[in-house]
Amino acid sequence: MLFSYNWLQSLIKGKLPKPEKLAEVLTMHSFEVEELKNKGKDWVLDIAVTANRASDCFSHIGIAREISAITEFNFLAYARKLNPKIKEDKKLKARDFINVDVKHSLDCPRYAARVITDIKIKPSPKWIQERLISCNLRPINNVVDSGNYVMLETGQPLHVFDLDKLSKGKIIVRRAKKGEKIISLDNEKYELDDSVLIIADQEDPLAVAGIKGGRKAEISAKTKNIVLESANFEPHLVRKASQKLKIRTDASLRFEHGLDPNLCEQAINRLAELIQDIAGGNIARGLVDVYPNKTKPRKIRLNLDYVESLLGVKISKKEIKNILQRLSFQWKENSSRSIDVKVPTRRMDINIQEDLIEEIGRLYGYEKIPADFPTVALVPPKKNFDIFWEDTAKNILKEAGLTEVYNYSFISEEQKKVFNYENVEIVELENPMSSDSKYLRPSLIPNLVKNTRENAHFFEEFKIFELGKVFKGSKNGEKRMLSGAFFQEKRREAFYELKGVIDSLLNKLGSSNVWYDSYKPTPEQSKITIWNLNKCAEVKVDNQEIGFLGELSSKVLRNVGIPSLVVFDLDFEKLSKLTSEEHEYQPISKHPAAIRDLAVLVSLEVKVVEVLNKINTVGGKLVRDVDLFDIYEGEELPENKKNLAFHIIYQAENRTLKSGEVDNVHQKIVRALEKELEWQVRR
Repeated sequence: MLFSYNWLQSLIKGKLPKPEKLAEVLTMHSFEVEELKNKGKDWVLDIAVTANRASDCFSHIGIAREISAITEFNFLAYARKLNPKIKEDKKLKARDFINVDVKHSLDCPRYAARVITDIKIKPSPKWIQERLISCNLRPINNVVDSGNYVMLETGQPLHVFDLDKLSKGKIIVRRAKKGEKIISLDNEKYELDDSVLIIADQEDPLAVAGIKGGRKAEISAKTKNIVLESANFEPHLVRKASQKLKIRTDASLRFEHGLDPNLCEQAINRLAELIQDIAGGNIARGLVDVYPNKTKPRKIRLNLDYVESLLGVKISKKEIKNILQRLSFQWKENSSRSIDVKVPTRRMDINIQEDLIEEIGRLYGYEKIPADFPTVALVPPKKNFDIFWEDTAKNILKEAGLTEVYNYSFISEEQKKVFNYENVEIVELENPMSSDSKYLRPSLIPNLVKNTRENAHFFEEFKIFELGKVFKGSKNGEKRMLSGAFFQEKRREAFYELKGVIDSLLNKLGSSNVWYDSYKPTPEQSKITIWNLNKCAEVKVDNQEIGFLGELSSKVLRNVGIPSLVVFDLDFEKLSKLTSEEHEYQPISKHPAAIRDLAVLVSLEVKVVEVLNKINTVGGKLVRDVDLFDIYEGEELPENKKNLAFHIIYQAENRTLKSGEVDNVHQKIVRALEKELEWQVRR
């Protein structure tokens, strides 16, 4: 926003600092001066006034008041500009000429009008034209220029109507009617609606309130009698109308940011005085003023100890009072350590005690405040174990090569049917976003399968997982689940790789006594299960079932169009309660390991986990690990048989095992396996 240096000087008693120094002072204490340029005998300052100070500093008087507060020069604007001496003609009464009707006080909190008769339209004096040009406004005539001049001086936009062009001397402030039109001063035609506030007479719109005047009552060379308007309009209403009509003016800029209603009277009196000085005429007695709800100064109690606490520097009570006085704030002592401050209505940005303290710090000088580190007590937050275990589990799975996915918490009608949720209580949404989001998900698996189907066209192999909430109906509520899916188009050992990942996950989470059991559903469960019962296992920790891992049933796979998919589904609520941050250190044995291979011919229904459990139970502590390295179901084998091949690793913690000792344990395992019906150890 542009400001004239000479104009500012005229408002202050005392010699202003040179333009360059003044720009530095304003930048350090109030607003940044973005540019300083010379215009003839004047200097123009382009000042970036912040939006919160529009009510008092979008004007030369406002900036002059700021300069006075910073430099402690006397401020002359109150005496000379804001309280002008108006010479009214006692024979003329304003209400005899004009009547104002404001339809909605919320749209227009205040509307003030004055009447001047017998003026003479002519060019403005040179000093007014020079100041307008400095601020990028084009001079027109003495009356219009006076309105623009006082707006730049006080910050209050004003308008002047030709009184003789008004219908029956009536001014109505109302919303426009739909389809109503107005031709602006620059001959542009605008169509209005009821979102636009207008100034009208009994017949037509005269102006778009707070934005631009119309042609009907414009000032011309023949104008003799005029009506001065000084009003306060609702900021949001002005902004919306400005955007709708695509009109941006100096007046709309000021109204959009909010103005003090009490400025209306000061500005209109100043305008009347100026017009009388340069255009002559008689000012009718009285102000036609519609101001139903007066704005009063705010009162704020200032705690002096809080000033020191917030700013970090001790400022004397005397200095604080001096700063408040320089800001034209009235104050009254409440106690030895508090002051009651009355904030002028023009300072719409001052609402709470902290705002006052900011003003004190600004005027005192931020450069005087020492740059000390604050003294604070660093109290670590209480550990959130829910988040801790979630993050830990996610990191373990990511290290194992899985990719985390995030899905919406909904499933579709089709998914409900495919995964046999027809007879399961699930939550249906009253107002779903789409047909794909009709139900809250009772499991994470349906959407993981959907992810797999969408990506199987592009990748031969991938591993994904998700940790999130599922919704089990009104009785069981919601719970957190951890689920994952392994897709391998060509390989067939995904089940065992998945088991290895689950082993690693549970081990690193500190869960002990982990084992896998055959899934034996009831007849009712068998009808609706999504699992392939020949390749499925329950995951147990401390004899508690925490989930499942296995291959999806052929029916589900056929319906979703995937050849094969193994998944796991763990109850994370249970799992997080069975975890531990403490891990028992197990040193690597210094003694060598012995490896024996073993192959077992079993029926197709036998699960690998059954063989693994038997080997580990019989072998005891000497069996360090058992790895399944091959499954064969070829034509050379008997019908309905499969061959399972294992590496058995024998190792002791305290000694080197002798060959005979390893052979004895190995034969013991062989005999135990052969005791099972239809199991045959192949030598």
